[in-house]
Amino acid sequence: MVAMLPAERRSALLDHVATHGSARVVDLASALGVSRMTVRRDIDELAEQGLLLKVHGGAMAIDGDTSRPAATGWAAQEAEKEAIARAAASLVEPGMSVGLSGGSTAWHVAHRLRTIPDVTVVTNSLPVAELFDDEALVVEARSAHVVLTGGVRTPARALVGPVAVRTLEVLHCDVVFVGVHGLDPRAGLTTPNLLEAETNRALLAAGERAVVVADHSKWHTVSLTTVADLDAADVVISDAGLAPEAVAEIEQHGPEVVVAPPPE
Repeated sequence: MVAMLPAERRSALLDHVATHGSARVVDLASALGVSRMTVRRDIDELAEQGLLLKVHGGAMAIDGDTSRPAATGWAAQEAEKEAIARAAASLVEPGMSVGLSGGSTAWHVAHRLRTIPDVTVVTNSLPVAELFDDEALVVEARSAHVVLTGGVRTPARALVGPVAVRTLEVLHCDVVFVGVHGLDPRAGLTTPNLLEAETNRALLAAGERAVVVADHSKWHTVSLTTVADLDAADVVISDAGLAPEAVAEIEQHGPEVVVAPPPE
């Protein structure tokens, strides 16, 4: 096999990530016939150019399709999502069953849960499921059991529709974490995707404790359809950018609000 020039290799890497939505370093190294170190350097270079999104263990696509997760904010509010994820992970103990929706904030929560041993993860998100497909977790005795719902795949790589809903209807989680596109006192928890709304509604109902994870920019944002009223959430975890007035208004509708402190 003739070695590709760096520009050719990076172009091939971009094509692979764009085709699959995301890719792991190990898979890219195998596909391109180069070392993992070379792939990591290429990902760093392409991420600096804004051509893809670097994530733990690999890369995700950024393109002009606004329905794709990277294009709808996977790289936005990064520090806030990390703060929310830390607060969310503090609610999970070893051995618990945890539901996780699709979306960037739930993905950050999932990443934090990798350090908690013996969790069972129920998810309709392919990127979330892939986070736990890591040999290092087994070596560290932090293995997770993953239940993937099945369903129709969206461009954001979430599984939605009747199959996903039916699966969730017969499952019971200690806690579920659901990301939303918007929170509003009148419209409630909203999303632009009708099938995603139905699936997230089922996920909320599957949890003994329902937790919505949403950064402050989601407040007073209204998308196409309502997932559920605000009182469907037991807890809303947001970041320090959420105004005290917003905290009070959300709590008037029922949920406890946890404001995650910024990193030191």
